[in-house]
Amino acid sequence: MPLSHRWTLTRYLIEERRRFPGASGDLNALVLDVSLACKAIARLVAFGGLGDGMTVPAGHTQQNSASPAPLGGQLNVQGEVQKPLDVLSNEIFIRMNEWNGHLAGMASEEMDEPKQIPTAYPRGKYLLVFDPLDGSSNIDVNVAVGSIFSILRAPQDVIDSGRDVVEADFLQPGTQQVAAGYAIYGPSTMLVLTVGNGVAGFTLNPNLGEFVLTHPELKVPTDTSEFAINSSNSRFWEPPVKRYVDECLAGRTGPRGRDFNMRWIASMVAEAHRIMMRGGVFMYPRDTKDATKPGRLRLLYEANPIGMIMEQAGGRCSTGRQPMLGVQPTSLHQRIGLIFGSRNEVERIERYHTEPASRASETPLFAERSLFRN
Repeated sequence: MPLSHRWTLTRYLIEERRRFPGASGDLNALVLDVSLACKAIARLVAFGGLGDGMTVPAGHTQQNSASPAPLGGQLNVQGEVQKPLDVLSNEIFIRMNEWNGHLAGMASEEMDEPKQIPTAYPRGKYLLVFDPLDGSSNIDVNVAVGSIFSILRAPQDVIDSGRDVVEADFLQPGTQQVAAGYAIYGPSTMLVLTVGNGVAGFTLNPNLGEFVLTHPELKVPTDTSEFAINSSNSRFWEPPVKRYVDECLAGRTGPRGRDFNMRWIASMVAEAHRIMMRGGVFMYPRDTKDATKPGRLRLLYEANPIGMIMEQAGGRCSTGRQPMLGVQPTSLHQRIGLIFGSRNEVERIERYHTEPASRASETPLFAERSLFRN
C-alpha cells in the first residue's frame, strides 16, 4: 500500500469507534494523548548521550531542595535506582494526560501512590496505568527500550462522585482492560495497540510527525523454535520451567525433536515486539531466588497490558499456573511470574506445571522414547 494511502492512528481510531455508534470518543482522544507522550519520549531517547532536552517538564517539583537537583539517582517504589529518563518519561506521561478530562486518575511504576487529577482539570471515566520507560537500564548501551500502557474503566462511584482515586480502584484483572499498548524506541519508533479488536502496529513517520498504520493485523505465530529466558537464574527455576528449557536445549536429539534458538535482550518491550513480529516464547517465571517476590515483573504495568496484546494477536499469556488476564491484583505494585508468546509453546509450559512433580523431574533413563514424542 503506498504511504499516501496508509491510515494514520487518528483514522484507525475513528474507524474503530464507528463499530460503536454510541461511543463518546473519549477513548480515542485518550489514546491520541498517550501517543503524543510516546512521541515526546522517542525524541528524548533519540538524543542518547547528547542529553539535549533533559529538562524537567513544566509543573515538575523536586522535594527538599531550594535549587534543582540532578534528575534520577533516587530509588523508586520498586527499590530501583531511577535514571534521568525514567523521571522525565514519567512526567511526560502525566503532563500529556492530566488535563484532557478523560481520566479519573493514573498509576505508574515510578510512583508510590496513584496520581490524582488536579482540581483545575475535569475528571473522566478512565484510569491510565503505565510503565513510562521499560528497559531503561539498556539506554547506556543503545538497546531498544519502550513504554507500556493500559487503560481501565474507573469504578462507577468514582465517575459519579468525582472523588479522588485510591489503590483499590486500579486492582482490576486484565480482562477488564479497555485498551493496551506499547511503544518501542528502536531504529524506528513503533506503537503497537489493541482496543479489543485485534492488534495493529503503527510506525512513526518523522516527516509527518504521525503514527502511520504499517502492520494492520498483527498475529503471533502459533508455533515457534525460539525462546527467551535469563539462563543465569537456572539454579532457581522451578522444575516445570527447567524441564521445558532442558528439552529445548536438547535439540533434535531430545524429546522435542528439533533445534531451538535462545534470545535474551533484557528489555521486555523489545522481547514482546520480536515475538509479535516472528513468534517465540518469553519467560520470566516465578523462581526461588527471593521468596518475598513471587515474580520479577509488575502485574498492572507490564504483565496485563502485554497479556492483552498477546491474546488479541492470537498468542497466550500466563503465569504458568493460570491465564495472566484472570489474575486478581492485590496491590498496586504487585510482582508476578510471566510467560507469553506463541500459543502452543505457552500451553506446553502450562501443561508441565500441572503434571505430577515426578514426571517433571524425569531422569534420561525414564524419559519418553522417540515412539511417544509429541
